[in-house]
Amino acid sequence: MEPVLGLSGEDVFMLKFIRSRYLHTTLLALGLNTSCLVQSAAPNQYTFTKNNNTNSSNATELKLLQNHFQQQRKQAGLSSKSIRVGDVVWSYNEGGSHSKPTILLIHGLAGTRDNWNRVAQFLTPHYHVIIPDLPNSGDTKTPSNFDNSVPNVTSQLRQFIEAIGCEENLHVAGHSLGGSIATVYASQYPFDTQSLFLLNSAGIYKLANTPYTKNPLSLNDLIVSKHGDLANIAKQIMQNPPAITSQIQNAQEEVLISRSEQTRKAIEQIVKLNRIYTPDSFARLTGSIEAPTLILWGKQDRIINVEVAKELQSLLKRAETPVILNNVGHMPLLEAEKQVAQYYLPFLSKTQNLKNPLADKLIPLN
Repeated sequence: MEPVLGLSGEDVFMLKFIRSRYLHTTLLALGLNTSCLVQSAAPNQYTFTKNNNTNSSNATELKLLQNHFQQQRKQAGLSSKSIRVGDVVWSYNEGGSHSKPTILLIHGLAGTRDNWNRVAQFLTPHYHVIIPDLPNSGDTKTPSNFDNSVPNVTSQLRQFIEAIGCEENLHVAGHSLGGSIATVYASQYPFDTQSLFLLNSAGIYKLANTPYTKNPLSLNDLIVSKHGDLANIAKQIMQNPPAITSQIQNAQEEVLISRSEQTRKAIEQIVKLNRIYTPDSFARLTGSIEAPTLILWGKQDRIINVEVAKELQSLLKRAETPVILNNVGHMPLLEAEKQVAQYYLPFLSKTQNLKNPLADKLIPLN
C-alpha cells in the first residue's frame, strides 16, 4: 500500500481504523441495501430452486438472460475475460483501447459487471474500461472462507488491477456499495487515483432518513424470495425501470430467489454491525481523499435519500456540485445511462491531466 504523506497523525490513525474489519464490514453491510433488489448476476453461477414443473422453463429463460448480457457487452464494445490473482479467479469485462486512460467501474453488492453495460457503451470509444465482477459476485470465484469485508475486497481489487497493469492514473467509479469500495480505494491509493465518480454511494450520513438507512431490518422487505416480488421491489428501487421482456424478468427473479437466504443472513449482520458505525468515522475517510470527485444521485432514490449528496460533497476536498437527476431512483446506471455518461465524460476530460496535489507534498530523495 502506498504511503499517505502530508496527513496528520490523527488522519493516519483514522485511515488505519477505517481499514479495520469492523468498520469496513459495516460499510459492506450498508451497501447491501442496494444490492439484493434489481440486478441478476451472470447466470451460470447460481443454482435455482427446485421445481419439477418449471425446470425446463428456467433453463430456457436462463439461456435468454445469458444471451441478453452477451449482446449488451457486444454493443458496448466489451469482451469477457478472466485472470487468476492469488486465490481469486476474476471475471471481468474489458473494452476500449489500451492506449487510452483507464476507468475502473465497480458494481454494488449482489450486482455484477453487467450492471455497467449501458453506461460503458458511451465510454469505450474514448477510454480503456475495466469492469470486474467483485469477489463472490457474478462469475468471480473465491475460496469458501473468503473474507468479504470491504478492506479485503478493496485490497483484492487492487491486486487485480495491478495484475492487469492498470493501476496508474486510474479513474475509479462506483455505484452504491461499489461507491463505498471506490471511496476506500481512493483513500488507500491516492497517488494512483486520477478521479473518483460516486453514484448513489453507500455511506453513513447524518442526513440519511429512509427506512433502510434508519433501520436495517427494513431491508428484509426488499428480498426477492418468491415469484412476483421482483416487479414490486423494482418499483421501490427504481423510479423509471428499464423495459425488459417478461422472460428476462423471470430469469432475473429466479436468480434473486436462489440468493434470498444468503441475502437474509447478510442483513442479520447489518443489524448487528450498524450500531458500531458513526457518521464521524465515515467523514474521516472521505476527508482524506485527494482525487477530484463527481457525485451523481437519483432525486427519487428511496434507498439512500438524495439529501445526503450535498453532505457527501461537504466531506470531500475536491468534490464538484452534485448532479441530481430528476425522475431517477437508486439505479441511474440503468434508469438514465445516457445522462450518466453526459455528465461523466466531460468530468473525465477535465480531470485527465490534473496534477495530483499530493505530488507537492513528497519529500525529495536528495
